[in-house]
Amino acid sequence: MTTNGPLAGKVALVTGAARGIGRAIARKLAAAGCDVAVNYYNSHEEAEALCAEMRALGRRACAIKASVGLPDSVDELFEELKKEFDRIDILVSNAASGVLKPTMEMSLKHWRWCMETNAFALTLLAQHAAPMMPAGGRIVAMSSLGSVRAMPAYGFIGASKAALESLVRSLAQELGPRGIRVNTVSAGVVDTDALAYFPNRDQLLESFAQRTPAGPSLTPEDVAGAVYLLCLPEANMINGHTLVVDGGFAISG
Repeated sequence: MTTNGPLAGKVALVTGAARGIGRAIARKLAAAGCDVAVNYYNSHEEAEALCAEMRALGRRACAIKASVGLPDSVDELFEELKKEFDRIDILVSNAASGVLKPTMEMSLKHWRWCMETNAFALTLLAQHAAPMMPAGGRIVAMSSLGSVRAMPAYGFIGASKAALESLVRSLAQELGPRGIRVNTVSAGVVDTDALAYFPNRDQLLESFAQRTPAGPSLTPEDVAGAVYLLCLPEANMINGHTLVVDGGFAISG
């Protein structure tokens, strides 16, 4: 059991933390010393197992079910969180959802689903978290290369990620004077459970492997490392930035 680490004593909330990239982020922050609130929606057993893992490190951890795009559900999330923690030092807005269909087949319902879960959620979370954040607080939103690139069946999700990155810039401007830094981590192609839903999964992985100068694969741990870097005190003057973690894929034509 250890209590030291570069982020020792910090409290983090990670949304969508039970699986994939969110789980890797929660683990990384816990290893660095953070106590962690694990938000999930469907993956209760995975969330509880992750909390048990972090408690074994000597961290405080709790699992909280909530749908981050719904105001009432986010209200309930923070009510539960406040039973365990009196502040938040790090907020990672990672939970995401959407519809993988051609844009020409999409509806208003699909638009709302993508925008509310992937973009509006950041606003809801920030509105609740910022009043609980001391100076030095960090908000990190998770985006993807689809925010700036056209990808098959990704139109509405990509639009929601572009909106997310724009919101990050606005929040960075508004919260910066309060000592809170707001940034984005935009990840390349990571082979998680979520990628299995992509109709062109194999093509995406093959293209990434062929065109990435830094190596053929990108792991959730690689992405988690970038989030961790933005949470360090040394990143205090990084604000409103989108940090791309893709091994150089996007620069390769």
